[in-house]
Amino acid sequence: MKIFLDTANLDELRKGASWGIIDGVTTNPSLIAKEGVPLQDQVRRICDIVDGDISAEVVSTDAAGMMREAYELAKIHKNIVVKVPLIRDGIQTCAKLSKEGIRFNVTLCFSAGQALLAAKAGAYIVSPFVGRLDDIAMDGMNLIKEICTIYKNYGYKTQVLAASLRSPLHVSQAAQAGAHIGTLPFKVLDMLFNHPLTDKGLDQFLKDYAKAFQEAPAGR
Repeated sequence: MKIFLDTANLDELRKGASWGIIDGVTTNPSLIAKEGVPLQDQVRRICDIVDGDISAEVVSTDAAGMMREAYELAKIHKNIVVKVPLIRDGIQTCAKLSKEGIRFNVTLCFSAGQALLAAKAGAYIVSPFVGRLDDIAMDGMNLIKEICTIYKNYGYKTQVLAASLRSPLHVSQAAQAGAHIGTLPFKVLDMLFNHPLTDKGLDQFLKDYAKAFQEAPAGR
């Protein structure tokens, strides 16, 4: 499973990229707004940090506006994936412009039926939101499994991106469910490193090593 960072913060992206495990980035208008920088300017900076798919979302809600923004965003960098919401105008935009070579991430997906529409429209990525379904007492991870099954049944090439992953458990469950991509906040990525037995084991290794050499006879 590819790992994307779900952030527009440059410091988080630099740190994540330094670990050598980041495959791409997802942004949305909310994340861009937090940084206080115009969307296109911030996306350009992100493209300089991470060499991978970078999702940049339109803010128009009508097809004409989405298409105009899609052309503008796609010109920024070869790695740009234009993000559109899974509404009628978003699907229309994806269906038309994907034929011209623009790659789309169809976002805010909450059902397998919606994911089917995205695939038929030629989406490069579909983004089902796991955590937000969990919030309303629905099984978000089961949606990932349903979409992966449908895509496998019919040979759709659309990649399933598990979004709204809020914990290390979500990440491992998404991978087990067959998601092609998991996008997660920096804090969740950082948490994936942590395990008390790793810390305990490393501490013991270092203590044993130090003790052996501290107690070694002189000249050894």
